[in-house]
Amino acid sequence: MKKYFSVGEAAKAVHTTSETLRHYDRIGLVKPSKKDEWTNYRYYTEQDIVRLNTVRALQLMDLPLQEIKKVLEYDDLKNIVDFLAQAEKKADEKIAALQYSKSKIQLAKADYERKLQTQQRLQGAFLKDYPERVILLSDTLEVPTFDNLWNYLNHFYEKVTPALREQFAFEDLAGIYTENGATRLFAVCVRYTDVNGLKILPKGKYLCADCTEENREQVLSEIMRIARTEYGVEPAFTVQMIVVSGILHWNYEVQVYIGS
Repeated sequence: MKKYFSVGEAAKAVHTTSETLRHYDRIGLVKPSKKDEWTNYRYYTEQDIVRLNTVRALQLMDLPLQEIKKVLEYDDLKNIVDFLAQAEKKADEKIAALQYSKSKIQLAKADYERKLQTQQRLQGAFLKDYPERVILLSDTLEVPTFDNLWNYLNHFYEKVTPALREQFAFEDLAGIYTENGATRLFAVCVRYTDVNGLKILPKGKYLCADCTEENREQVLSEIMRIARTEYGVEPAFTVQMIVVSGILHWNYEVQVYIGS
């Protein structure tokens, strides 16, 4: 026995409204297989549901209803199959494009979440204990850029004479060192020998704060103020460690030495 669905049941099955199905009926796109001659109620079969689902799917491909109606009225079933195969291919392409867009949205979302966390941490400075660190200052680079941060360790290996390169190794860390108004990019040494440009960051407590490129100067100024007013220290130097937060995107951890 053939099963019939009311307008409401059919609309629910294809995730649309009863009025949409009535519109399909009026334009001759999908007519119900049965109408009650007394009540004029429409009833749909399972085959009608298949056709309705096909129409809804093709609409999502931005095809106008009149074009869908024309295709589904082809006498040659092969033409319909060929058309639906092309529609399926376009759907796959659309899905791939949406997946690509989703991946970019996820990256952007993660980046903004990191920025939100940075903003929240900026509500107050924090103390960190650091061991003694040895850094090698650049002779020429003052601040990070897309170009020099991409492969910055090569810059520091090239700074050392070829005869001494085997005696050097660096952590995958970079930062900005400022003293007496002079600013230089630096790398943190794991292995080193005595050359020009080496600096020792003393072991002890550092007053720190996270910041972005946009508010770095403001945060650094505030950290210096706190060091003077709350710790009675006039910092001789500042360190701004670079924290990579995405592809060619970075933030900073500002560090001011306040004593052992």
